[in-house]
Amino acid sequence: MDTSAKPTAAAQDELATLDALLAHRQSDWWDQFYANRAKPVPFFGPEPDECLSGWLADGIVPRAGAALDIGCGNGRNAVLLARSGFTVEGIDYSQAAIEWAGQRVREAGVTLSLRHASVFDFEVAPGSYDLIYDSGCFHHMPPHRRDGYVRLVAAALKPGAWFGMVCFRPEGGSGLSDDEVYERGTLGGGLGYSEARLREVWGDLFKIHELRPMRSQPAGSGLFGEAFLWALLAQKRR
Repeated sequence: MDTSAKPTAAAQDELATLDALLAHRQSDWWDQFYANRAKPVPFFGPEPDECLSGWLADGIVPRAGAALDIGCGNGRNAVLLARSGFTVEGIDYSQAAIEWAGQRVREAGVTLSLRHASVFDFEVAPGSYDLIYDSGCFHHMPPHRRDGYVRLVAAALKPGAWFGMVCFRPEGGSGLSDDEVYERGTLGGGLGYSEARLREVWGDLFKIHELRPMRSQPAGSGLFGEAFLWALLAQKRR
């Protein structure tokens, strides 16, 4: 399969039409979401994901090379990757999130690149990254963008490189089916995925090494984890 192929003009028009049905979740919505940093949102803290921390600590994912953090939010995972030895780029759809991440990066004393962009507008040369990480972006992906996102991630990775992801389990998501997303004009806060569905979506272009519920973390652990989320680690097929 050609993972780098771009949609035809007709396909791009169709994607734009479907995007318009869900236009209320544009970048300004996310700017408002990130505006109040004191909100009791679990991932607004500085703690990185327990799964990413564990994969790095255990040496499953090599601690070197180029890493991309998609939907980097306030930069908590990007900072961990930079501290672990990666050359890191973080992108987010929200300018407010990028500004917060920039503050976190300065406070942490690390160096990394941040960019305000949609992942679909982010120009990446094929085979650019040794690791791509997504903590909470995929489950906000509309159904019509899902396959394109998988191909985009695969194309951006080097052969044999790694992809890590955190996304909603069924109990964490909205419970909406793909058809209901368009009937109601909303993802309802994010889509939940079964294990079988994730293996179906990602298993063609990737070898899945680990797919498990995230481990809830006690207060003061220094890590983020919630049991209503999946932790997935996969390797791009060579």
